[in-house]
Amino acid sequence: MKGVSFLMTVAILALASSFASAYDPSPLQDFCVAINDIKSGVFVNGKFCKDPAQVIANDFFFSGLNIPGNTGNKVGSNVTLVNVDKLAGLNTLGISLARLDFAPYGLNPPHTHPRGTELFVVIEGTFLVGFVTSNPNKLFTKVLNKGDVFVFPIGLIHFQFNIGETAGLAFAGLSSQNPGVITIANAVFGSVPPINPEVLIKAFQLDKNVVEYLQKAFAPN
Repeated sequence: MKGVSFLMTVAILALASSFASAYDPSPLQDFCVAINDIKSGVFVNGKFCKDPAQVIANDFFFSGLNIPGNTGNKVGSNVTLVNVDKLAGLNTLGISLARLDFAPYGLNPPHTHPRGTELFVVIEGTFLVGFVTSNPNKLFTKVLNKGDVFVFPIGLIHFQFNIGETAGLAFAGLSSQNPGVITIANAVFGSVPPINPEVLIKAFQLDKNVVEYLQKAFAPN
């Protein structure tokens, strides 16, 4: 009986672990089109489901990825994300898409996607890309050209830098209907409310004036 109890305990813990580590689980129906009206929907996997009898083709349609994004900003890049908030039919399907436009020497700054792996495909341009592992923080980096593909594992800090003299274009697939994004510099120096400067001074070993300058530079408009 002790042996049976032990096996049952192990099985339950394993099952609980699989639930705890799961993200964007496989749907249990053909689709679950997201809806904002909770009175006429069913809650599944982060969004309420539209009544299947009311679903139309446009629920699975998005238009506009042929339009270049505005790269006239400080970093020279623009990300047009098509997630469940833009395309309701993505709900529960565990996938999303992004168009990434880059000015010459434009950068998509170091960031993470807490809920999704990213598959980056170069359409035009030459890119220096890379990601950093968890401790001991090893960097994997590569120069990509047109037609090349690179994968950024879920949750790891990564970047894309257009090192060419011409505009760059890439598309990215992400393994979540809502992968999320945390841009490191913005999160650390531009949080609301601001992180106590003493914390940042000690963490980054910076002068107080430098920390205050960075917090002003990254403060939300």
